[in-house]
Formats: sequence, C-alpha cells, structure tokens
Amino acid sequence: MKWIRERDALIAQTLAFVQSVTGRKDDVLQPEAPAAGSTVAVEIVALEAVAVQVEPPPVPLPPRPAPLPPPRTSGDFRTEMQARIANFRKHQERFEREREEYCAATLTKLRAAIRDASGPPAEK
Repeated sequence: MKWIRERDALIAQTLAFVQSVTGRKDDVLQPEAPAAGSTVAVEIVALEAVAVQVEPPPVPLPPRPAPLPPPRTSGDFRTEMQARIANFRKHQERFEREREEYCAATLTKLRAAIRDASGPPAEK
C-alpha cells in the first residue's frame, strides 16, 4: 500500500532530522544488548524518500442568510404593533399586581411580628 510506504518514509525522515538536531541516536529504536552467547539478526531496510504534497482544506462557505419575509402591508404592521403593545400592558399589569400582593403580604407579616414581640405589658 502506498500510504504505508509514505508513512514509513516520513517516520525515517523525522528520525533523521531529530538525530541531526540532537546529535545522538534515539535510545528507543536501538536494539537491546544481546545476552551472552546469543546472536541477533539485524535487517537493514532501504527507504525511499517520497515527496507528499498536502492540499489545504477547502475554505467552508459562509452560511446563507435566512430569506427575508415578504414585506408587510401597513395594516398588517399596525395590527401586529397593537397586539404587541396589548401583550406588554398585560405583563406590566401582572407585575404590578404581584408587587402589590407581595408588599401587602410582607406588611401583614411585619405587623404580626411587631404585635407578637410587644405582647401585653409586664406587671410589676
């Protein structure tokens, strides 16, 4: 397979570069010392340098903007604005009502706490 040869050539080139920069051989790729009385077979493999041209990835196209809705007629715009304003007013009235209820509940609790804390006057 061609890609295996290209990979092996790249590894060999990288190893040669590292060795030339550091000035020493890589200990990981060195064979271990043979035990006494044993022989080690070493196979020398010739590698050919292969030039590989890498193409940059294609630039992704920007996403297309969403299509614009058709223009509205003036009556349509007016009705939508009136509906939005009415909805906004409902929200504001609800918030006002909730604030009033919270304030009334807080004042009721406060008055009850003051009444309980003061209690009847102590007799002497």
